[in-house]
Amino acid sequence: MISIDRDDPSGGDVHQLLSEHLADMFATSPAESVHALDHSALSEPFITFWTAREHGDLLGCGALKLLDSASASPTHGEIKSMRTTASARGRGVATLMLSHILDDARARNLERVYLETGTEDYFAPARRLYLRHGFTECPPFADYSLDPNSVFMELRL
Repeated sequence: MISIDRDDPSGGDVHQLLSEHLADMFATSPAESVHALDHSALSEPFITFWTAREHGDLLGCGALKLLDSASASPTHGEIKSMRTTASARGRGVATLMLSHILDDARARNLERVYLETGTEDYFAPARRLYLRHGFTECPPFADYSLDPNSVFMELRL
């Protein structure tokens, strides 16, 4: 059974997965278009980080960043660092993680959840996942600006 729980992004196996994620982002996108966060940035108090595990084995991770965290009642969040291990791909881990993050966003009474992903073919499975779950393309949000290597998406909750 796959469980999703809050976790420490600097833990050994998680740190390794996040390092692979960053390496892939820099290998597929120009440096100025890489918006992935490292383990230290994912440890900020306005970011909730989860891992998916089965029998203790890491299968994937994901995070929710509150965009208006200074507000007493944040209303907007951003999905960050969605990643599945190579051995777990095709098992529905990303769908489980996305559903978990969206359930958490709803429990926090967020109004919208955003994300940024790449335009390259490498990111096509991610874009399909988000579209299947109701996300639509939108203009840049938060501190992002137009970038031919980025697709911006939102889901109204």
